[in-house]
Amino acid sequence: MNSNKHNIRAVFDEDTITVYQAYSKAIALPAVENQKFVAPFKMERMTWIKPSFLWMMYRSGWSTKKDQEHVLAIKINRKGWDWACKNACMSHFVKEIHGSNEAWKTALVNSPIRVQWDPEKDIHLNALDYKSIQIGLSGIAVEKYVNDWIVSIEDISQECKNIHDLILNGRIKEAEYLLPKEEVYSIEES
Repeated sequence: MNSNKHNIRAVFDEDTITVYQAYSKAIALPAVENQKFVAPFKMERMTWIKPSFLWMMYRSGWSTKKDQEHVLAIKINRKGWDWACKNACMSHFVKEIHGSNEAWKTALVNSPIRVQWDPEKDIHLNALDYKSIQIGLSGIAVEKYVNDWIVSIEDISQECKNIHDLILNGRIKEAEYLLPKEEVYSIEES
């Protein structure tokens, strides 16, 4: 996962890493109020977390797409993130990693975590030549995420819209200044 094209880029500090998710008002507002995901959030569904702000803007249309109007910046503890990365299975077969298609299918069935790499985006949401990680959590991983990993949840939808407005008005430098400062993240060895 640490080639130049597959570095994890994120906002992080000594204890936490920030990931993004976008939801409808019905899920987002109770999550912010409770600082934890609660109903109608469904623990039984796979949930995807993304440390790339611009990839989240691409996915949510700058927090304008239906049921993605609320972008959440979620600080989770690094131990949880690192555990997820170490226990994940690629969402698609990679011969160099899995050896055989059968081995990959077995790993996929047995892992509650998926990893997917998609082209990172620039401020205009155009694809760049390197990848951004997404982590899909299911089963026990969702339970750990919701109950153990989350440190804080903040609704940043208005900030997203403000940045987008600056871009639409050709004020790119001002918009870039407001972007989260993501750096290359290294998974702790244990």
